[in-house]
Amino acid sequence: MKKNIAIIMGGYSSEYQISLKSGNVVYRALDKDKYNVYRVHIFKEKWVCIDSNTVEFPIDRNDFSVIIENTKISFDCVFNAIHGSPGEDGLMQAYFNLIGLPQTSCDAYQAALTYNKRDCLSVLKPYGILTAESYYLNLGDRINDTEIIEKVGLPCFVKANKAGSSFGITKVYKIEDLKQAIQVAFKEDDEIIIESFLDGTEVSVGVITYKGETKVLPITEIVSENDFFDYEAKYMGKSQEITPARITKEQENKVTTLAKKVYEVLKMKGYSRSEFIFQDGEPHLLEVNTVPGLTNESILPQQAAEAGIGMQELFDSAIEAALKNNN
Repeated sequence: MKKNIAIIMGGYSSEYQISLKSGNVVYRALDKDKYNVYRVHIFKEKWVCIDSNTVEFPIDRNDFSVIIENTKISFDCVFNAIHGSPGEDGLMQAYFNLIGLPQTSCDAYQAALTYNKRDCLSVLKPYGILTAESYYLNLGDRINDTEIIEKVGLPCFVKANKAGSSFGITKVYKIEDLKQAIQVAFKEDDEIIIESFLDGTEVSVGVITYKGETKVLPITEIVSENDFFDYEAKYMGKSQEITPARITKEQENKVTTLAKKVYEVLKMKGYSRSEFIFQDGEPHLLEVNTVPGLTNESILPQQAAEAGIGMQELFDSAIEAALKNNN
């Protein structure tokens, strides 16, 4: 009997449009002979299942079921394609855990931890993971420009602590521009992280659970046409994403080992994509994404393709792993 699979997409953050694209790519790729596939939009104002004519059917949040044409549909597994909250910060994972429904991403604690850049980097530092010099601010804190710059230097990056897709990020060259950058970041989150500039090759490393094993995918080098890998660079073609990356074998071995270590130390499941910059030959971790983009242009599917894993196989393996973990 075919399994009923719900693909959740949308979300509560600025990333919802990218999530809708990712979710629809998954929807088109999954084998309809193997699965009954349903698209579910998760928004603050509504959770709805939509059909091919975009007719909406409300989700019963008591058990995440839906009634379509007088028939109640319960799901066997949820494919998580929500970037940002509530799909990447642990909220949906905790909900599905409570109702006993398997889902394809990591567990709630890992999602919440990695979504918080500050906390994630702090947890990993004792394991020898190198990071940029950083300074943290909460909304309402006193802002001492001189103290910040003495800690991180110039140029520096001001980032929302809990946001993705480069929303709320500014590269600051002059101390007089710092307060404006902080205001931009606070529009996305009430916590921000200010990091020193790392001058080196930036790479993105996908790590997945594949056929029961931790698999590090071919590495992607990020070459932005803009000043850094911002929203335009990520989603509007203003960058080169070169897979495999043009790095030495020694660099490849170092960052592959490190990305796998991060995945296993944090006890991850499903997909992850870690971002690193090489400084003086050593990879420094920037962040870990647990629901990376899954569009045709996204990095993780590009890496999987380089490894000989097609879209259908990539998504199917995540569902199979989630169902196996739930047994």
